[in-house]
Amino acid sequence: MKEFVEYIAKELVDAPDTVEVNEEHKNDKVVVKLKVGEDEIGKIIGKKGRTASAFRVLFSAVAAKHGKRGILEIIE
Repeated sequence: MKEFVEYIAKELVDAPDTVEVNEEHKNDKVVVKLKVGEDEIGKIIGKKGRTASAFRVLFSAVAAKHGKRGILEIIE
């Protein structure tokens, strides 16, 4: 799941080397923390948060396919 988030994030930003992804497992949850460069955060969040919302929906679907609950945190 970490690879999925990393791939999507790197495709969204102009500087893919600024993308950092950490994954934590807690019982039946997977928490993925996404950190990008300060100049790139707007590309991840999108207008009115639509890109971030769609990203979270996709991640939740991937996690559900693996039988887990997925939480995507976007860190500035």
